[in-house]
Amino acid sequence: MADAAAGMKALADENRMLLLRLLLLRSCCVRGLARQLGISPAGVSQHLKVLREAGLVLGEKSGYHTHYTVDREALRALARELTALAEAPASQPCSPRYGGCPAAEFAKCRNAGGAPSPSPQPMPWKGSKDMKIAVTYENGQVFQHFGHCQAFQFFTVEEGKVTSSEVVSAAGSGHGALAGFLKAHGADTLICGGIGGGARTALAQAGIQLYPGVTGGTEQAVQALLDGTLLFNPDTLCSHHHGEGHTCGGHGEGHGCGSHDCGEDKHGCPGNH
Repeated sequence: MADAAAGMKALADENRMLLLRLLLLRSCCVRGLARQLGISPAGVSQHLKVLREAGLVLGEKSGYHTHYTVDREALRALARELTALAEAPASQPCSPRYGGCPAAEFAKCRNAGGAPSPSPQPMPWKGSKDMKIAVTYENGQVFQHFGHCQAFQFFTVEEGKVTSSEVVSAAGSGHGALAGFLKAHGADTLICGGIGGGARTALAQAGIQLYPGVTGGTEQAVQALLDGTLLFNPDTLCSHHHGEGHTCGGHGEGHGCGSHDCGEDKHGCPGNH
């Protein structure tokens, strides 16, 4: 067979597939194949030409006619090529680490379909920069409500690798103090689940890079971030928020400033509390 591509192209036609099936049962001439397929002898000849050029069919002269058979070894070789494709290792993310798109372009592709986004910017820690990543923590998992978080796991990163980690209690810090709590522990990056707008503002003012909407294990999330494959959703909100326009005095029914737990500025409200 000339090559696998030619063989696949030759079989990408319903009539040629039928011809091959018939010839696997018995050798046959053009007229006999035309009667069985219900197409003209000229059409059969054209299809046979493509199959022969691909190395899948052989012709043998017998009297005035040529009888055709399948080159089974060529067909087996094509089958092996297809099997090798099917059994290839799982594809890697289209991230900079695996030679794919730059991180910013990768983020655009992921966001186009509304899927969780990977990092929207080149990983700043690649190189000599050290960093400290904080992750909302509960039983080894990324805790899903920033404002209710009772503990954070801090990861120290040097030269792009985790060198140490510790879980630190945040109990008693209060919602509005969490950004300061993280900054005091040297965090410059936060991975979390849901988080409100006021907390986002406080983190931005503290210079802490935010990666919300993350689920799963804390250690796995940090490694994915370092690998450039972390999936997160920049639009994720705390599940206690009731849509946009969530301001002090503008809460939904039964959601008062003095009683909710949104995780922002004591309550998440940007007003004068």
